[in-house]
Amino acid sequence: MKKSLLRIVAIFVAVAFIVGIGFAVIPKYASAKSSKKQIKIGLSLATLQEERWHKDRDEFVKAAQKLGAKVLVQAANMDDVKQKEQCENLISQGVDVLVIVPNNAEVFTSIIDEAHKAKIPVISYDRLIKNANVDLYVSFDNIKVGELQGKYLTSKVPKGNYFVFRGAPTDNNATLFYQGAMKYIQPLVKSGKVKVLFDQPVKDWKPEEALRLCENALTAAKNNVQGILAPNDGTAGGIIQALKAQGLAGKVVVTGQDADLAAVKRIVEGTQTMTVFKDVRLLAKKAAEVAVELAKGKKVSQLKDVNGKVYNGKINVPSVLLTPIAVDKSNIDKVLIQSGWFTKEQVYGKK
Repeated sequence: MKKSLLRIVAIFVAVAFIVGIGFAVIPKYASAKSSKKQIKIGLSLATLQEERWHKDRDEFVKAAQKLGAKVLVQAANMDDVKQKEQCENLISQGVDVLVIVPNNAEVFTSIIDEAHKAKIPVISYDRLIKNANVDLYVSFDNIKVGELQGKYLTSKVPKGNYFVFRGAPTDNNATLFYQGAMKYIQPLVKSGKVKVLFDQPVKDWKPEEALRLCENALTAAKNNVQGILAPNDGTAGGIIQALKAQGLAGKVVVTGQDADLAAVKRIVEGTQTMTVFKDVRLLAKKAAEVAVELAKGKKVSQLKDVNGKVYNGKINVPSVLLTPIAVDKSNIDKVLIQSGWFTKEQVYGKK
């Protein structure tokens, strides 16, 4: 009886010991696992109207996911009120970083203040947010984009009549593109070699608005135009549609920007003369990388990729600025096809 009793006691003690270890280990393990919170990034897009913004979104999400972060994406369809509401929603969801492509660069002061109260850093992506305490700006050198357009246009048409289209007045990038282009155009205007017969912004970057404006400009100029500064490929498409109706497509130099597939095909056929390639694969990847670094607690001053500052009307915003490339018929294959941006089949429609 004594031996049996001792055996039962020994078994009971052993089980209690094992269970005790289990209870000691499990909570410790569970707490270590739960403390590793997945980074959440809020991405607020002004629009998905142009082809390029789909690429920005997809490349950003892909790059962030590779770094272990989750991306919550919102697109506002060029509605200022909607975009602000979406940003507020992302803040309320507890994102670690907020990345904004602003539709209207002037309306985000309160959103950024709200984000900062919640200790959420804000990155202005591609388009600079104005008059606010933005933490970081990640974009291409947008004055350089305009310079590439202006230099190309003036080299192809050193004298004659120009139409100058600006981008959306709510987009600060449009101002920078214009400034860059006018560095080349204005000296020719001053010398009398070039006359600017038309100079207006295109509301919301809409191709149909560019079409309407170009039709009116052509009527006023009696079709006497040799060069057109189109701020991006979408507006270039509307402008070229107006030129086609007057039998002028391919006879007038037309610039562009974004290297959209439709624009590249127009360059091949000869109706659009050039575009500016901004490799958003690099831009989105870089933005995702710095967003994750900020989410992990790194300060902007510690980011090795910061290579400049851009004044936004209130502060000099630390900036990561990438380099754009001018593209025409001569370098489509090298810049766009060899880099994998497009396939030869996409551009030329044949193997």
